[in-house]
Amino acid sequence: MNDKHVKKIIVVVSVALIIASTFVLDIDWTNEVAYRLYHSYFADIVLPFMLYLLLVPNAERNRLIAHWWQRALAVFVLCTTSEFLQYLGIFAFARVFDPLDIVMYGLGVLLAAWVDRQLFTRVFPFWD
Repeated sequence: MNDKHVKKIIVVVSVALIIASTFVLDIDWTNEVAYRLYHSYFADIVLPFMLYLLLVPNAERNRLIAHWWQRALAVFVLCTTSEFLQYLGIFAFARVFDPLDIVMYGLGVLLAAWVDRQLFTRVFPFWD
């Protein structure tokens, strides 16, 4: 592993730990609508976000995910497939089909692609 690869892994793991810590936050103090939205859709945004970022350090070594849109498409297809399987009554990460989950998956993937291509490339010199 080269230095650039290791630095990317450190950034991705750090972001993953920060996001994971948000799942243990107690948001009972919020109103009922915010509470329901958090429990219904937060994971549907951050799961594809993190799946996308987890692919970034290995993108240079794998031509199937070399471009941002390939990573985005792969993650979106995976998440949407799990939702479709739920529609068919097959357990895949969850049990309840919700078409709005697919919109949230798309939002999470697009957010991750933006963070990857716009934010991290400006903040971290080794990120390209």
